[in-house]
Amino acid sequence: MTLRFDLLIRNAQTRDGRRVELGICEGRIAAMNERLSGKGPEYDAAGHILGPGLHDHHLHLLATAARRESVDLSDCRNVDALVDRLRSAPGAPVTWVRAIGYDERVAGLPDRAVLDAWMPERPLRIQDRTGGYWLLNSAGVERLGDPPFPACVERSADGIPNGRIWRGDAWLRERIGGQPPSLAALGAVLARWGVTAVTDAGASNGAAEAALLAGALPQRLTIMGTEALPAGEGYRLGAVKLLLDENDLPPIAQLTARIDAARHLGRPVAAHCVTLGELLLYLGALEQAGGTKPGDRIEHGGRIPHSLIDDIAAAGLIVVTQPNFIHDRGDRYRAQMQDDELDDLYRLGSLIGAGVAMRGGSDAPYGDLNPWIALRAATDRRTQRGHVIGIDEAIGREAALTLYEASALRIGGPADLMLYDWPRDPGALGSVGLTVIDGDIVWQA
Repeated sequence: MTLRFDLLIRNAQTRDGRRVELGICEGRIAAMNERLSGKGPEYDAAGHILGPGLHDHHLHLLATAARRESVDLSDCRNVDALVDRLRSAPGAPVTWVRAIGYDERVAGLPDRAVLDAWMPERPLRIQDRTGGYWLLNSAGVERLGDPPFPACVERSADGIPNGRIWRGDAWLRERIGGQPPSLAALGAVLARWGVTAVTDAGASNGAAEAALLAGALPQRLTIMGTEALPAGEGYRLGAVKLLLDENDLPPIAQLTARIDAARHLGRPVAAHCVTLGELLLYLGALEQAGGTKPGDRIEHGGRIPHSLIDDIAAAGLIVVTQPNFIHDRGDRYRAQMQDDELDDLYRLGSLIGAGVAMRGGSDAPYGDLNPWIALRAATDRRTQRGHVIGIDEAIGREAALTLYEASALRIGGPADLMLYDWPRDPGALGSVGLTVIDGDIVWQA
């Protein structure tokens, strides 16, 4: 009997160079072998590598989509360049100017008076490079409406908002309104890079954010967020996200209570742990809550000393790291940190060697969205200027790709895959010729 497929991919190869063909039926992988007999629409892979699609395990979709519609200040190295960039922003005089990527080395964390000098008329909001602060001029502060204001809105000595808002994304979005950014365009960009699944890591995600995200992209979607985030169609319910900030850490009893609440909901927890202090608090709270549960995660693992590796492995914690930060921020780290501290940054090889389950994510828009930047950095640990940080943490290509695999290719499994090429040349990035999600072609070169 002749098999009939919805899509038949021919002339592909495996990562180790063997010929492979694959047949898809009703969104699943129906057959996979060196040669297949069957009928249906065919795609000639022309020798490209057949692999699982990529999963960005940690990013912020709404902020990333909004970044594409914002003024990018990341390459402005002085105030004059920054002001020129802001004042050239398109739009009517009454419309917001939304800017991202501001580097505090240019002029510290400016208050509304400084921003008024930069842009006196149009309402302005600038996000700093870490994503923690929004900085508003006086016209922007006026758009916030009347008090009372929450604690995230900083005030001067006279009680008036000074223009700085710390970790107030959800509140600010609610106050100023506006149309949500285009997620479809973002999904198309991700598909071009072979991304078939994403996990939104927003700590404030609830029902409103889920309604915006579900079904808005072609990728399979997992959403982390608050304890109030409901299950729903169009996404998988992820971990309860615990946002820890070194400068304002909660009492351990408060953190433990949130972990207990997640346990009652049957959900794992995932904590933002960039600094050592954040990591130690999280590990202590997990211990007080009765230990880890399957699916509990360390987000970032920005700094993990060697002495904690075995503890993390024994606890069964997943570490979701960002190798792209070695590339994106490595030169900054080298300038600001002691040499003996650099090896602790965004570990890979030592954690994998200890048996820690690892996942990779971009942390976009605060890190480069392109997964191939992260994949390359995982293997060479090079900064933008070519310096190497923590070479012993470098891993091979197979291990790097495993960090980002959405799901293994297997008979009966979901047809989420890509055809790609990743040249062996030093510094080369991968290119994708075809991306398939749930059996449907969502990108082809």
